[in-house]
Amino acid sequence: MDLKNEMEVILKKRKGLNINDNFGIAKCWNEMTILLIQNEDETIDYLNECNEDYLYYISEIFEDISEQFQSKRFITYLRKLDKKFPKLDMTKDIDIAESYIEN
Repeated sequence: MDLKNEMEVILKKRKGLNINDNFGIAKCWNEMTILLIQNEDETIDYLNECNEDYLYYISEIFEDISEQFQSKRFITYLRKLDKKFPKLDMTKDIDIAESYIEN
């Protein structure tokens, strides 16, 4: 299964969870993180094709991905997505993700 299909399965599951299902949410976050940290280029390509709805849920784990990549390029790309989808208000999530990069 490719990244897009695997992420779609997890994202559908995440969307269906109750906001108070902390265990279920954490499990989805972990599954998404494992997939997205495998390859920075593939992750950026995937995010580039994501719809606004899915990106909203993925933004919950930006800092986890950033911590693994340790990449300013990844942060720069997230900022482009923030401009592309201003209604998602991801700036704070991206700032936090950036803080996970070791100087």
